[in-house]
Amino acid sequence: VRLVESGGGLVQSGGSLRLSCVVSGLDFSSAPMSWYRQTPGKERELIAAIRGPSERATYADSVKGRFTISKDNAKKTMYLQMNNLNPEDSAIYYCKALRVILDTRLPYWGRGTQVTVSS
Repeated sequence: VRLVESGGGLVQSGGSLRLSCVVSGLDFSSAPMSWYRQTPGKERELIAAIRGPSERATYADSVKGRFTISKDNAKKTMYLQMNNLNPEDSAIYYCKALRVILDTRLPYWGRGTQVTVSS
């Protein structure tokens, strides 16, 4: 299983970025997927998740209304559209996939992509 994030970079406050996570080696269409972010000295924070046949999306309060998670099953790619960015959004962003086998959930992570928002 391999997850590769891209799309990070430096952006001014108020700007937008779209992150991508390309997945291989996993049944992408059925796998629960999510985005996390982490800053130095802090725990990794779940910010958005998408799961189920209806691709129901959930968001952390800190990003609700500004970020949108989505999937393209044909491209095996998950996205995170980030709008109205502020310096507090600066972090390394990681995608995560779950392989569900009966009652077991196996997590897989990408290596992350850096997002820096300047004020």
